[in-house]
Amino acid sequence: MNRLPLILALLGWSVSTMLHAAPARPDWLVDPAPYKAQVRASPDGQELVLENGLVRRVFRLRPDGATVALDDLRTGASLLRGVKPEATVVIDGRRFDMGGLKGQPNYAFLQPSWIASLKPDPAAFHLVGHAVGKPVERLAWKRVRHHAPDAVWPPPGVALRLDFAMPAPADGSAAPAVTVSVHYELYDGLPSYSKWITVSNATDRTVRVDRFSSELLAVVERTSEVDELSEGRLPPDFHVETDMSFGGMIASGANRRSYRWLPDPEFATQVNYEKKTPCLLEIGPDLGPAQDIAPGGTFESFRAWVMPFDGTDRERNGLAIRRLSRVIAPWATENPLMMHLVSSKGAAVTNAIDQCAAVGFEMLILSFGSGFDMENEKPETMARAKAWATYARSKGIEIGSYSLLASRHVDAADDVVMPPGEKPVFGASPCLQSAWGTNYFRRIHEFHRDSGFTLLEHDGSYPGDFCASDKHPGHHGLEDSRWTQWQEISAFYKWCRGQGIYLNVPDHYFLSGSSKTGMGYREVNWSLPREQQVIHTRQNIYDGTWQKLPSMGWMFVPLTEYQGGGAAATIEPLDAHLDHYARMIESNLALGVQACYRGPRLYDTDRTRAMVKSKVDWFKAHRDILESDLIHGRRADARDLDWMLHVNPRLKEKGMLVVFNPLDVPVAKTLRVDLYYTGLTDTARVREQGGAVKRLKLARDHSVEIPVRVPAQGMAWWTIE
Repeated sequence: MNRLPLILALLGWSVSTMLHAAPARPDWLVDPAPYKAQVRASPDGQELVLENGLVRRVFRLRPDGATVALDDLRTGASLLRGVKPEATVVIDGRRFDMGGLKGQPNYAFLQPSWIASLKPDPAAFHLVGHAVGKPVERLAWKRVRHHAPDAVWPPPGVALRLDFAMPAPADGSAAPAVTVSVHYELYDGLPSYSKWITVSNATDRTVRVDRFSSELLAVVERTSEVDELSEGRLPPDFHVETDMSFGGMIASGANRRSYRWLPDPEFATQVNYEKKTPCLLEIGPDLGPAQDIAPGGTFESFRAWVMPFDGTDRERNGLAIRRLSRVIAPWATENPLMMHLVSSKGAAVTNAIDQCAAVGFEMLILSFGSGFDMENEKPETMARAKAWATYARSKGIEIGSYSLLASRHVDAADDVVMPPGEKPVFGASPCLQSAWGTNYFRRIHEFHRDSGFTLLEHDGSYPGDFCASDKHPGHHGLEDSRWTQWQEISAFYKWCRGQGIYLNVPDHYFLSGSSKTGMGYREVNWSLPREQQVIHTRQNIYDGTWQKLPSMGWMFVPLTEYQGGGAAATIEPLDAHLDHYARMIESNLALGVQACYRGPRLYDTDRTRAMVKSKVDWFKAHRDILESDLIHGRRADARDLDWMLHVNPRLKEKGMLVVFNPLDVPVAKTLRVDLYYTGLTDTARVREQGGAVKRLKLARDHSVEIPVRVPAQGMAWWTIE
């Protein structure tokens, strides 16, 4: 007897339902291709829907513009609990909301039946039109070096603009001709939207944008807590970042001045007695911008990207952030092999160029302490730079230099003027809008335009200091000082990106054109004994790649003494410490990470040259998978094997397992490795060290068991197809 129909009937299903059920949708982190962004109108014309199969945002068009739904289509969760204005702008001291609807009876949830009864705010700017288009590049990217093979710029997707106009006066006269447009972009295959505003002045007088909030999003709280908040201090599970970021090497720290999670004063039914649950996302600067718009002019805000997580798994959420970086800052996948030269004497520079070319390095930087000063305007400075750049190009090598910016004292007239009780982030800093700042940026523009240098390490980049001076030519006073300084440096970085100039910046300027910041290293650790440095290297990379791509963080290999430590901390003479040198190169390159190889040379003997070249050749043979995302296996602790797994389902080499042995004896064991993010579902073809193929069956949890044997103080690797 066939019991299937009976079983299905008891479950409320039918054979027909089972046979015609929709196939499971692919995981966007494995296969993003099916998820195409679109804007469509609802059948009744009352709403616009912005969606891509991963997230959906619904806008009410009448009686005014307002977001009435934000849904996570991966989980089915409704993320929005209340209607707020699309943005707010303070113009000449008066606050105006952009659209929004009033009358929601309960801000714990938004019942669809309530929406038709909500009313527009008479004092708000009202929706007067919208337009649909495609994303356009927000900065030019001149591609002159290796980057991720699937990098696309600008990202494919859709763009939506909502236009709001100031309400007409009660006396019937014409409304003032100030309009605000709210811009959205939604990308294919990514559960994140971008948002910003523009303010246009068609009046015959100058107006000032004192403040703005480009997003006010009332989302479902992460947790509910009656008493004083402890766990409830955690905001909802969203990742937010903006291109107005500085003062940190990861997004959360660098964006702390451009968005915040606030209590919602309209959320009267929350369980927290003091109504302090952080569940209202506000995106906007915490100071200023205090920007004047001349007649006929337009002000543009910074851009923000908002991405809800679909769970709490650390690796999965980190992969989502890394995918966001690949989409909105694809130049961050550029990852050149770079030597840091500690001299700028002619013979030392040409010798370093020759050595880079001989072993396959791609860039040479005249590092801090080299003695080269690009701010020097003597003709011989430019002549030396041009000669070096010409020689480097003849060898297939790029060359650049180092410049210190914010963490320096200039003079009382040009340094930032801090309010009482405040100090600059680095203890001393010039104002970028002072006369000195104007001249500094003029000089480094001219130097990079004319010298042929295509790399800049910009140390002590602008960290967000404000300035109360009213005598600096580039800003009025305190209120506009942070905005104008950020505009100055971000405009320079965008110019560099358009010129193909590679940017090493110890700050989170990726969305303005930078490609690399610190992986998370502590400088004085490189004065520790050599055997400790190896472990710190892999620990730093393990910890630094939860949110960063391998290409987004630099590490350090002190070929000569750095921060002290003497001979025990130093690799020179290189041939005498060849095994350690090899382990340091492997610990970086096998994890897809570039380090600052800092010293006077990359090799001192033929044996050293052959070792370095062999490691570089191996890296380049597997570069695409090595620069792909990392799955975190076991963190280095000098007690047992440590390992990580590279994954990329879009490559032939879909994975590479890299295992290190910090012990003085060989270690053999079997590792259970999760291959889910390789995209493999049934079997895996595994090669040890490029050898013969072994076919391994994936378990139901997508894992395989891989027997590994790693030599003492060694590294071994397995490719997965």
